[in-house]
Amino acid sequence: VKLVESGGGLVQPGESLNLTCAASGFTFVNYGLSWYRQAPGKERKLIAVIGDDSRTSYSNSVKGRFTISRDNAENTVYLQMNSLKSEDTAVYYCIVVVSLTRTWGQGIQVTVSS
Repeated sequence: VKLVESGGGLVQPGESLNLTCAASGFTFVNYGLSWYRQAPGKERKLIAVIGDDSRTSYSNSVKGRFTISRDNAENTVYLQMNSLKSEDTAVYYCIVVVSLTRTWGQGIQVTVSS
């Protein structure tokens, strides 16, 4: 199982970014995936989940601004982040649980700063 995040970077407040998580090594269509983030000096927190049926849920901190989606043909999960705020600055991780084993991507830095 392998997850590779991309699409991070430095943006100004109010701008948007679209993170990508490319998955391999498992039957993607059968699994839900999640996005977590870890801000400097804080614990890692769950922010968005997409089920194998494409149902979604979000933490209150990102609801209405972030959208998680998936492309089963491309084995990819996306996190569209709009109206970014300085408090969204964090390392973002994609994760999946396969056969009771949680696999994390390497993480991608998102910095929101003027």
